[in-house]
Amino acid sequence: MTDGPSEQGGGMSRRRLLAASAAAGGGIWLLRGLVRPGSAHAASPPPGFPAGLDVFQRVYENWAGEIRTDHLWTCAPRSPQEVLDVVNWARAAGWTVRAQGQRHGWAPLTVADGTSAAARVVLLDTTAHLTAMSLEQRAADGSAHVRVQTGVSLEALLAFAGAGGYGVTSAPAPGDLSVGGALAIGAHGTAAPAVGEDPPSGHGYGSLSNLVTELTAVVWDAGAGSYVLRTVGRAEPDCDALLAHLGRSFVTEAVLRVGADHNLRCQSFLDIPATELFAAPGAPAGTRTLADFVDRTGRVEAIWFAFTDHPWLKVWSVSPNRPLAARAVDGPYNYPFSDSLPEPVARLAGDLVSGSWASAPLFGRVQYLLAKVALTGDITDVLLSGTLVRDVLTGDVLTHLLAGGLRSDLWGASRNLLQYVRPTTLRETADGYAVLTRRADLQWVVSRFADFYRTLLAQYAARGEYPVNGQVEIRVTGLEDPSVSGVPGARPPLLSAVRPRPDRPDLDTAVWIDVLSLPTTPALHRFYRDIEQFLLSLDGERATVRVEWSKGWAYSDTAAWSDPDVLTRVVPASHRAGGGPGWDDAVTILDRLDPHHVLSTPFLDALLR
Repeated sequence: MTDGPSEQGGGMSRRRLLAASAAAGGGIWLLRGLVRPGSAHAASPPPGFPAGLDVFQRVYENWAGEIRTDHLWTCAPRSPQEVLDVVNWARAAGWTVRAQGQRHGWAPLTVADGTSAAARVVLLDTTAHLTAMSLEQRAADGSAHVRVQTGVSLEALLAFAGAGGYGVTSAPAPGDLSVGGALAIGAHGTAAPAVGEDPPSGHGYGSLSNLVTELTAVVWDAGAGSYVLRTVGRAEPDCDALLAHLGRSFVTEAVLRVGADHNLRCQSFLDIPATELFAAPGAPAGTRTLADFVDRTGRVEAIWFAFTDHPWLKVWSVSPNRPLAARAVDGPYNYPFSDSLPEPVARLAGDLVSGSWASAPLFGRVQYLLAKVALTGDITDVLLSGTLVRDVLTGDVLTHLLAGGLRSDLWGASRNLLQYVRPTTLRETADGYAVLTRRADLQWVVSRFADFYRTLLAQYAARGEYPVNGQVEIRVTGLEDPSVSGVPGARPPLLSAVRPRPDRPDLDTAVWIDVLSLPTTPALHRFYRDIEQFLLSLDGERATVRVEWSKGWAYSDTAAWSDPDVLTRVVPASHRAGGGPGWDDAVTILDRLDPHHVLSTPFLDALLR
């Protein structure tokens, strides 16, 4: 990540902003340090470490800076065999091994916050060398297979597939996710079938893990008395546990089925009130509800800035030819105003980090107006706003935004519309949940949540507390359908948050709900706990609620991943619900494939039991 072009045109990069905030006492951005053996501060390398591998000490820090460790031993294996060499060394030496990708995550699935340099753990950075890709098995039905090593970024994968004429229905918005990390947690985008839509071969509406046709993982071989590399086909035993293993295994390579690429149109709407978009079921005809947009195109995302009345709604539709009103784009990341905040807006965010938390309503309003001006060119609301808003969105800022051209209606190849979050965007923390429900109850879920969220935010503000200064993000996907892989006998990923319930085929839709905020905001964890407990209360006849593995969950009043009841009872129960293969099968398989827990952590051992 570099400051790059965000330094130009009145923008301030997130690195500069957060570095300045840390210096001012915010402390939410710290540089990742690296110490090589032989330097003044280096410890002795792990004894007996495989020869020929460059091993060094480096701080591990995750996306929002909430997880930060001492300098941990790290190396970058050049091949799957070198991964295997380190794992077998670790088993004999009493160490553990963790796969490290782009570190774009929130949950402590790689290492926990505060992990000491004394911990006998070595990180294997997959992104330096495990980056091979090849296109294989072009099929007559228009699909193909991409063989990819797990250090490849999603941006690189989608660009490679796109160059061959292939793509996916949906993908996570950030491009800086490793394939290994994305598959480990069942990463998803936003897509459900539109009314009457029949997806072409190679396309589906679940997670990326569900596209896998085979994978290669490090597993224990009792006969050999060592760990080996084993390739497992999608219909073979054990594959369904490895498809979303939460970091409890080490996958070195995967083959994904992709479909013929299609062009997308992405339209942005900022004029629909939240009370209308998230209205309760039974609203009058003509009401523009989220469920209506899903019915029309299947692909939506609502971004609802804190303390504002109108969300930013993005709606994607399959569009082979460019509509006359749409702007053609030839690359991803087409919302520069969110990638690099204009300097006055960045300074307002810096004020928040430095302790001016009551500025959250102003910041929410500014973020909404920033998007509205950049997307639609409409500056009316800015001109009619009070002095505080106009002091941030100055004439120079508005001129800069308008100079970039309007972006409310975009068209292009799928990856150029699906990927829109750069590493320079605002580094917020997030909770995350998937609410599995019937398609007919989609609007019921979002209306119940919106009413609760709006009321809760007002209650906190009445007490002088402003725990949220980011946004709510709502996406909608289908559930895992293993037939999308094209492999007869395939089963869905056992630990996927969107694995269907065998006893409830009517639950066919997932509503993903995230609430984002700067990580050091006072009262944030208590607020997240209130949100979590409300969502869990929806679990019943109309919904099944599961946590989103990569985000925050299991909240106490002071920390995430710390409520023992949610960790040890609620989470497993949500995956056991409905019977059939699920939680217990996955835990048993992962333990058998790594009986020495070389590929584990204390957190995972406590969770997966």
